[in-house]
Amino acid sequence: MLVDSHCHLDFPDLANRLPELLQRMEENAVGLAVCIGVNLEDFPRVLALAEAHPQLWATVGVHPEYTDVREPDENELLALANHPKVIAIGETGLDYYWQKDKPEWQRARFRTHIRAARRCGKPLVVHTRESAEDTLNVLAEEGADAVGGVMHCFTENWEVARRALDLGFYISFSGIVTFKNAAIVKDVAQKCPLNRILVETDSPYLAPMPYRGKQNQPAYVRHVAEEIARLRDLSFEDVTAATTENFFTLFKYAQALPK
Repeated sequence: MLVDSHCHLDFPDLANRLPELLQRMEENAVGLAVCIGVNLEDFPRVLALAEAHPQLWATVGVHPEYTDVREPDENELLALANHPKVIAIGETGLDYYWQKDKPEWQRARFRTHIRAARRCGKPLVVHTRESAEDTLNVLAEEGADAVGGVMHCFTENWEVARRALDLGFYISFSGIVTFKNAAIVKDVAQKCPLNRILVETDSPYLAPMPYRGKQNQPAYVRHVAEEIARLRDLSFEDVTAATTENFFTLFKYAQALPK
């Protein structure tokens, strides 16, 4: 069984196709998928998906790209994360691609999420784009190693990955690892300890080869695992088993579906 550790099934283009997408997951042995919260306003629909489908889980957080949304505080994040289907805090982090002035409000919001995660004992789902140094520094300063988490859709170099691993974080690879020009990501996929790797789609974005440029979906996480197996000269079954075990090791509040 594979797990898509990061997708956005509540986004309209995917939500309107949900029965089909769940069927495709089953056909491709993708047993579970995590629906990621990106703002508080839309969190109810993320949670509703997880409540309605045993193979779906949820996270709660406010993405750093979202500016004109309600700011979370620790207590609100804690209250929402208390739901049994919520297995992590995030998506949170820093994004200096869209915010060129590196605003302090992003770092403050990130710290709020880390503090909430530490209080509830659930891991973090971290987004970083053109902000790796500050992301790692804030994680270290706030003691994020106490709960750990995942560096989602990883696109940085091995040195960044190594520092994240030292903080107790996992590295999650998306469809980018299948792209021909993704030499840096492929290098990290080869070097990262197998017991610290997750796979994801980030659906509806970043569809892997051979679907690049099309709408992504959780079933396609199979292609990510296949590429990691190729890069590491392992069997697909070995990568599937390892990444699924890693998922349940990190996300301790998630449970496998009964066989």
